Amino acid sequence: MIPKDIEQIMEIESSIFGEYHWTPQSFISEIENDLGNYFSAVDTSTDQIIGYGGFWLIFDEAHITTIAIRPNLRNKGLGEILLQKLIDVGYAKNAKWFTLEVRAGNIPAQNLYYKYGFKSLGLRKKYYQDNDEDALIMWTENIWDTKFSSLFKDLKEKLKLKTTA
Repeated sequence: MIPKDIEQIMEIESSIFGEYHWTPQSFISEIENDLGNYFSAVDTSTDQIIGYGGFWLIFDEAHITTIAIRPNLRNKGLGEILLQKLIDVGYAKNAKWFTLEVRAGNIPAQNLYYKYGFKSLGLRKKYYQDNDEDALIMWTENIWDTKFSSLFKDLKEKLKLKTTA
């Protein structure tokens, strides 16, 4: 993610999160922060930003702060591709665990995270400001353990086959 992406990111951000979304300055702060690892997904045929995601790496813990896809492009595997990118970068930076908060009512996102071995390990009551919705706190096992790394490798291969078919 680079500063010139932010105008298009704000289109996605406001369409998904309404008035309780990050500001352009929030994104600038995130990409300038040494702990931040943020990526834009771009349709190279149109140069349109189609999604974005990022995490903070604090010691060996990667905390996913955001993953978003344009609403009209959901359910095509793009969020999964972004999640894979974040985990790949986590491996490259020697993260051991991934964690995140997800809306209690966002079942599609939860299912994606469960698919990748995340477990729900707690609840943050009234976490989201727009409607006081609770957030599930989700964690992976150590990503270097064989159980996780094998699952991740298999899921990457399956998605690769699916997207090239």
